[in-house]
Amino acid sequence: MALRNAFYAQSGGVTSVINASACGVIETARQHPDRIGKVYAGRNGIIGALTEDLIDTSLESEQAIAALRHTPSGAFGSCRYKLKGLDENRAEYERLIEVFEAHDIGYFFYNGGGDSQDTAHKVSQLGEKLGYPITCIGIPKTVDNDLPVTDCCPGFGSVAKYVAVSTLEAGLDVCSMAETSTKVFVLEVMGRHAGWIAAASALAAEDEGQPPHIILLPEVPLDQQAFLRKVQDAVERHGYCVVVVSEGLLDQDGRLLSDAGSRDAFGHAQLGGVAPVIARMCKDALGYKYHYAVADYLQRSARHIASKTDVDQAYAVGAAAVRLALEGRNAVMPTIVRKRDEPYQWEIGSVDLAAVANVERKLPPAYIAEDGMGVTAECLRYLRPLIQGEDYPPYRNGLPQYVRLKNASVAKRLGTGFELR
Repeated sequence: MALRNAFYAQSGGVTSVINASACGVIETARQHPDRIGKVYAGRNGIIGALTEDLIDTSLESEQAIAALRHTPSGAFGSCRYKLKGLDENRAEYERLIEVFEAHDIGYFFYNGGGDSQDTAHKVSQLGEKLGYPITCIGIPKTVDNDLPVTDCCPGFGSVAKYVAVSTLEAGLDVCSMAETSTKVFVLEVMGRHAGWIAAASALAAEDEGQPPHIILLPEVPLDQQAFLRKVQDAVERHGYCVVVVSEGLLDQDGRLLSDAGSRDAFGHAQLGGVAPVIARMCKDALGYKYHYAVADYLQRSARHIASKTDVDQAYAVGAAAVRLALEGRNAVMPTIVRKRDEPYQWEIGSVDLAAVANVERKLPPAYIAEDGMGVTAECLRYLRPLIQGEDYPPYRNGLPQYVRLKNASVAKRLGTGFELR
């Protein structure tokens, strides 16, 4: 079999463990020098392929690649750039094939969420139509945990751990000052359409009455009066109230409470911050002094407190992607299959990309409390194993030591450029 190169790209919002998947891809590919030549990475994700801006990972040492396992963010750069359908913009997909052919790329590994799995699926289809053999494997990644089929998404477990720990620690702070200071604390977390991250905050409450007292999910439109009654009840019973809210919370008319009025590259509403809206609501209606925090990028970049389970799974799906490709599989994505809850056992499976592309998994009704402002014991059973274990990065002078790669460019072979939309 002819030796062919591989192309790897990171897509969408990065996580604290997406580089662990990159590590899995590159280290596993290097174990098969008779089957895979070089692994090229796209500078800034799929944009690197469209503009023929490739990175030669073979110039990185074994130690540098190994260090990706404990380094957060996207080592090669990511992007929010959605390719349209084949019929709408065939030229972009043909450009990808043109670049792949110019650099003898036979394997395409795309590390991202539902939109990315859709792109990998379409590239595999076009490659077949154009007679260019390209093996396309999606690699799951999203802090939102909203990909179907897979038990969980790499990136989510670490965010879940960060949010649970933050809720626990901030809750202790508010409790200690509530007599003369803050009565209501609101923590805003990511979650545009799915409330998995907000739900994970419930892991902080080991006993009745401990925060979070209220969890507001995008799956459940806000009933303002019921919410305010619950806030007042928490303050009267416990002296304070901790609220965790998903950024995608809707009102009763289905509108985003935090819609800033603009759209991102995927057509999603740019969210302007729901925490101050909720906090002010409590102040105006109940007169309570408040504070709020927006976890924002902190929750997805906090590698220092990553879940070991999450790190292991992120590496495993990267390595599995290469193995699937070498087995001759195409247009598939490795998945995490849960075997049991306690002790948590999992293994790697796979699914056709057609089954996960652009499909969004939300919190099931069985995971949402009856009043819509909390989660059930069944949800906690699902969540708890995903935050287990610590995997601290190496430290020097009190700070984590993260790798910065050389990211040397590959010489361009095409005479023509490509203008991005």
